This record gives sequence, C-alpha cells and structure tokens, in this order.
Amino acid sequence: MSLREYATARRRQAHSRYSSGSGVRGAEHFMASIPLAPGAIVGGYWPIREEFDVMPLLRRLIAMGYKCALPFIDQDRQELIFREWCLGTETIKGCYNIPEPVNTCARLLPNILLAPLLAYDLEGFRLGYGGGYYDKAIRSLRRSNKLIISIGAAFSDQRVDHVPHNSMDEKLDWIVTERGAMRFNVIDDGIV
Repeated sequence: MSLREYATARRRQAHSRYSSGSGVRGAEHFMASIPLAPGAIVGGYWPIREEFDVMPLLRRLIAMGYKCALPFIDQDRQELIFREWCLGTETIKGCYNIPEPVNTCARLLPNILLAPLLAYDLEGFRLGYGGGYYDKAIRSLRRSNKLIISIGAAFSDQRVDHVPHNSMDEKLDWIVTERGAMRFNVIDDGIV
C-alpha cells in the first residue's frame, strides 16, 4: 500500500470519527493561535471528499470583515488562482468538480493560505494529491509577499512520522486540527 493510499484511508477514518464539529473547533484554534492583521486576505478551499472543513472558519472571518478567496484552477498554466468568495458568491464546477468562484469575482493574493492534505509530519511537510498545485501556490505567494503564512488544515489523526519531500515541496508554517494549532516554522514576529 502506498503512503497516499494509507493516508487516504486514515483520513476517511478520521473524518467518520471526528467530522461532527471539527471544523468549528478548528476555527476556534485558528482564531486563538494565528494573528491576523486588519485587511488580511485568507485563501481557503472548498472541502471535498473527507477533507477537513474550513468553511466554518471562512464564514467567521468574513463576518469579522476579512476578505476570503477560493481557488480556481487555471488549466493552461496548471496553477491555482484565488478569487474572492463569500456566502452567496456564484460558483461553477471546476475541472475536478470542485465549486470555484466564477471568473467575474475579483482575483486576490492571499497572505494566509489554508491547504487541504492527505497527511502531514512534524517537520511541516504535507502530502497532497500529487498535482503540486498547493506547493506551486505557496511558492508563488512567498515570492510575491514575504509575509505569507501557509496553514495545513487536517484531522489530528492525519499526522504521519515522515512525509517524503524534495526541493519542489513547500513546508507549511502551521497545522490546524480539531485538537489545536501548531507552528512549524519560525517566521517574522510581524503580524500577517
């Protein structure tokens, strides 16, 4: 069994065990741990399959006046573009059948990015689906804004001892789960 198959099975089990209220608890841990500056833009994702639900957090941030964005997959460039999203935003089904904001929504550059994952380790590496979309997005955002914070959103049971990685893989700064938030990298003391 490959690590992706193993991680997918573990995430499925964690979702069935913990999904009720986990997104709300994750939002509470995010708000208690991660400093947000006025005007911060948060890039989230629309949870599919058994991904950790970040929608309670996004709704809470929007109610507090923060701008949030969801990804749109630019198939020509094979990269994520973030478009503004709030409750009631019109969406279309994207190339993986994931709801994406329509192209009339404003394009935003998040300085906080929530990333879905299959597994994570204590070094801050994440195992995704293999397309590299989030690694490319994190790398691009770090080049355009040195104060980007990348945050994995997962069930605590998705932690593994080691996620194989290479120079194309970007480390996360934080992980937020139903049990808490943990910082991986030391970043500037400036509030993002």
